[in-house]
Amino acid sequence: MTLKKALLFAVLTFVLLVLAFFVFSSRHPDKTAHAALSPASWQHMVLPGALSQPHAFLADNCAACHTPNKGVEAQNCIVCHADNKTVLQRQPSAFHAEISECAACHLEHQGRIPSTTKMDHVALAHIGLKQAQKSATAHDPQLAALVAWMKQTDSSPHAPQLQRAESQLNCATCHSTKDRHRGLFGNDCASCHATTKWTLPDFRHPSSTSQSCAQCHQAPPSHYMMHFKMVSMMTARVAKAEVNQCFLCHQTTSWNDIKGVGFYKHH
Repeated sequence: MTLKKALLFAVLTFVLLVLAFFVFSSRHPDKTAHAALSPASWQHMVLPGALSQPHAFLADNCAACHTPNKGVEAQNCIVCHADNKTVLQRQPSAFHAEISECAACHLEHQGRIPSTTKMDHVALAHIGLKQAQKSATAHDPQLAALVAWMKQTDSSPHAPQLQRAESQLNCATCHSTKDRHRGLFGNDCASCHATTKWTLPDFRHPSSTSQSCAQCHQAPPSHYMMHFKMVSMMTARVAKAEVNQCFLCHQTTSWNDIKGVGFYKHH
């Protein structure tokens, strides 16, 4: 067999194998000749998973998000999402205006889920570090030391529940509007909180007989109005009480668990 015939045989074999793969594959139910020549059909053959519900309309257009030989680029996302005022005007998500990577936290092909967001604080820290490296002077010793420190795998000394990269983030930049401590504990959220959830498994509330509630808990606005005497005190059956004497009416199980009354539905 000559070389030319061997190459022709190899090409024909390859074509037959590809067509057989298309016919017998379960990735695409349409087995017509038209489908075999459709780019969208072949895209579905290599689809790693269904797109999320908001992006479902792009299922036949991989090029809308993917750049050949590069993958998903932020510029492809920005084409549609650059003018998302809802995201940009909210303090927790305003950082999207300067972010240069999207795929680190927004994962696709996970199925018909309502959202692609999976917040990754480590990825956010590394993105910030990349931006700092671009703006820093060459061979900046402080930046080099920070990079080396962040690459270590153990936790941060002052925040053992965080990875080193996460400990470089300023929590208050995004989360100060969610601060239930009203600034009393400062901005070092990582001294108590982790990035996985707000609750603290190791937290133990002071004794139920404690009378120092006002050190941590601020009364609602209604307690500074006539509503306090006309409704709150009457419901709790307390003749005299100051706004900062929470312990006279409330129990530590819940704010609406009133002594001698039980759980009070006030709205």
